[in-house]
Amino acid sequence: MRRLLLLLQGLLILHQGLCFEFVIDGEWEDEVSHVRDHRERHKRAILTSEEQEDFEAIRGDDITVKSYKVESRITSRFAHTTVRSSVVNSGSKAQSIAFNVQVPKRAFISNFTMNVNGITFVGSVKEKTVARNLYAQARAKNKAAGIVRTNSQDLETFKTEVHVPPGSNIEFELHYQEMMLRRLGSYEHTLFLQPGRLVPQFQVDVYIFEPKGISMVETPNTLGEQFAELIQVTTTKDKSHIVFKPSLQQQKKCDNCTGSAIDGVFTVKYDVTRDSNAGELQVSDGHFVHFFAPSKLSPLPKNIVFVIDVSGSMWGVKMKQTVEAMKAIVDDLTIDDHFSIIDFNHNVRCWSEELVPASSIQIADAKKYIQSIKPSGGTNINEALMRAVQMLVRAANQGLIDPRSVSMIILVSDGDPTVGEIKLSTIQKNVKRVMREEFSLFSLGIGFDVDYDFLERIAMENRGMAQRIYANHDAAEQLRAFYSQVSSPLLTRVTVQFPEASVTDVTQNRFDKYFEGSELVVAGRVLPSVSDTLTSFTTASAARLDITLETETDMTELDAELAKQQHSFTGFAKQMWAYLTIKQLISERSLAPTAAKKRKITQRIMTLSLEHQFVTPLTALLVESDDATERLLADSPKDPKQGCCSGIGMSGGASFTGPSPSTIVYEPPPWVHVTTPSPPRSILKGPLEFSVSDKVHLVDNDPHFIIRLPGSNVDVCFNIDSKPGHILNLMSDNGTGVVVNGQLIGSKQVHKSKLRTYFGIISVYYQPDGVSVTVGTDYIRVTDGRNNHSFTWGATAEITQDGVRISIRKNSVATITINDNIQVMVLLHRVWKKHPFNVDFLGVYIPTENYYSPLVHGLIGQFNREPEVSVYDIHEGADPLKKEATMEVKGNKLLVTRGWQKDYRQDKKRGSNVYCWFIHNSGKGFIDGHYTNYIVPDLTSFPQML
Repeated sequence: MRRLLLLLQGLLILHQGLCFEFVIDGEWEDEVSHVRDHRERHKRAILTSEEQEDFEAIRGDDITVKSYKVESRITSRFAHTTVRSSVVNSGSKAQSIAFNVQVPKRAFISNFTMNVNGITFVGSVKEKTVARNLYAQARAKNKAAGIVRTNSQDLETFKTEVHVPPGSNIEFELHYQEMMLRRLGSYEHTLFLQPGRLVPQFQVDVYIFEPKGISMVETPNTLGEQFAELIQVTTTKDKSHIVFKPSLQQQKKCDNCTGSAIDGVFTVKYDVTRDSNAGELQVSDGHFVHFFAPSKLSPLPKNIVFVIDVSGSMWGVKMKQTVEAMKAIVDDLTIDDHFSIIDFNHNVRCWSEELVPASSIQIADAKKYIQSIKPSGGTNINEALMRAVQMLVRAANQGLIDPRSVSMIILVSDGDPTVGEIKLSTIQKNVKRVMREEFSLFSLGIGFDVDYDFLERIAMENRGMAQRIYANHDAAEQLRAFYSQVSSPLLTRVTVQFPEASVTDVTQNRFDKYFEGSELVVAGRVLPSVSDTLTSFTTASAARLDITLETETDMTELDAELAKQQHSFTGFAKQMWAYLTIKQLISERSLAPTAAKKRKITQRIMTLSLEHQFVTPLTALLVESDDATERLLADSPKDPKQGCCSGIGMSGGASFTGPSPSTIVYEPPPWVHVTTPSPPRSILKGPLEFSVSDKVHLVDNDPHFIIRLPGSNVDVCFNIDSKPGHILNLMSDNGTGVVVNGQLIGSKQVHKSKLRTYFGIISVYYQPDGVSVTVGTDYIRVTDGRNNHSFTWGATAEITQDGVRISIRKNSVATITINDNIQVMVLLHRVWKKHPFNVDFLGVYIPTENYYSPLVHGLIGQFNREPEVSVYDIHEGADPLKKEATMEVKGNKLLVTRGWQKDYRQDKKRGSNVYCWFIHNSGKGFIDGHYTNYIVPDLTSFPQML
């Protein structure tokens, strides 16, 4: 009679990968003592390193592994990974065969099935109470045993063992899901490959589908040189297929070797195409996901207090690596940043009592100070953090820092407090009490001594994040990599909103900061609507800028596209919403102020976990055969104090003999759940609607100027026969400090003996604030001499900097308004990309109602003072469709021709006809001076007065 033994094992410990075995004899407590025994932790760390060397995907004696296949389907940053293996017990005795999978810490296991000699065991997620009842049964029969391990910094272990007779065939299949995080400009998908033996059918397939397009795919050489050429990558605009399929010979360590050289992490890095800074909004299966990852914005200034643990436990490699990293980090500061350094053991010292600018002199002095640090003594975390907060508060109160800057504390520590206030809950309350809303705390825990759960709580509670730093040879690189993620804050106070009654159950939609190279993700359910589209509105503050961005998407288009894709994950939006919601609820649960609140959150987590089949801290994976005579169980380890690191959803398990299971659980760390407020009214109506009166001077097409002269009730047109590259002054006003210039571009080639010219760039420069808005056919750029922010035509947006407001209507018009007095509208004209002659160009519309000073001039600006014009002697011309006449203006008599030009404000394709009297010879006699007098050297130049 077959007996099935399943060991579903999970990582409880990111605390330096501790390993220990135990017999599960009861439920885990919700609260665990913070006091740990140093010697026991050291013992566990040693055991872990031995276990790491021993890891194999398939384990057993005299077995034949027929196949080992891994398939990941990544759709819109959400990955569903399946690991399959087929094994035969080819020995002469019954034995246990193990199936091990290293799973990313952020992943939720969603299913596990196993077929043993034709009997299929199917997994399903059940409530934890079911697991506890089954555990009690197992305990009564004295049949419960478990093992908890970790094998790497980024992965956790799922392990199954099945005891089978000789000749048995076993098939294993594990499924897990995770959301790809964007760090430093790319997503990284990792698969742990360590078969431990040669496999006849070994294959890895990664399918990526990104609706907006894939901008980059890389396969870093993480498995070794010999496998680099065996990885095949096929990429189209929106799809990529990565295949790794080594033959038996190619898997060998050497030609005559019998061992496998495949031992490591298979990595795929990619990024997506972004056509605007407004983000990407996707709707599928009744759910939406909004991805927000703007770029081409200037970083905000930083105010940083580095708080460094220099207690005796930091002696040796920890201190050496920390000093090396800190010197590099300080070197990376810019002149706009302010900083100081606090180092602490039982005492607290400050390199500088005040924040100082990151000048070259101060940086050099700080590096000398860091180099001189010698670890000794105890650990007074509470006082060190209090001093750091006081330093930031003092600088803010004295007005020494930019109100738009980002203030943060970066704590680097390797141990629990031993001096001063040592109660962790009290330290946590003290920090929260004194921290201001505009401050953030980031915690870096070095080594296994540190209470990472505590560091994580105080970071998350104070708008920061935590990261464990492993105390080994690359600890310095780990520290630098973390700092790189937070070194370039681009935005603060980011809020993503939606029209009222359009969505519900929205995940976190307010974010304290956005860092360059990362991504903010908001998901939710879509409510029934008569509209075919969903719109999101994102507001944020940048360096001297306030922005509102709008993006819109079709509600059915993506589902239709997914149905065509063979390897897409069609349920990605629903699962991603559940994934994010559960993560955030787990965080909220850990910070719940009352038991009642905690129970309510617990029930919500359990409901979502069961509905979406995720193994979470409150559920278990029950594996049963069709006749339920055999029963197995896997679930998440719970207690981070006993070793779980990042607390980002993980699954694990236990082994047992016979039908009865046992359980282990753990809790991931906190995120903040925020409800959705109503969207800003200003973006929904008004400023982004393009509507102007007929009283406007304009230049559009080749470039044809149309000057409206209401006093004479006449429109006058002229052209400028200048050359591509020339910059023409359209309006300049030394009194208000505003200048509008335009740079000419030429058609692709001469057409009908003429090279046509258009405006390709329009610049509006406001001298008092030093703000320049440059509008091209592909971008809208805002600069102030120190900061540069770039936007595209791909989204509706409103940007405000000092007295300048830029309203962008997607792929249509940009309106620049100066102090609510002067307005310039720039129209975008797109042409067929393959057109043999035409190019994209811009039209400029300047209302006559603008308030200028008496000094206003320029090709258009001069007509703010309307000249006296009389037209007479109207007669037939050479062209019977065009009348000719004499015009008297500015003392000149000009021969003019009546024709029509186009106003494209209301109809960009066809335009509306404007009948005008055309002035020949580049406006000679109608404009002041010669047109060459209006050519300026650069886009922000004021012309010489005529």
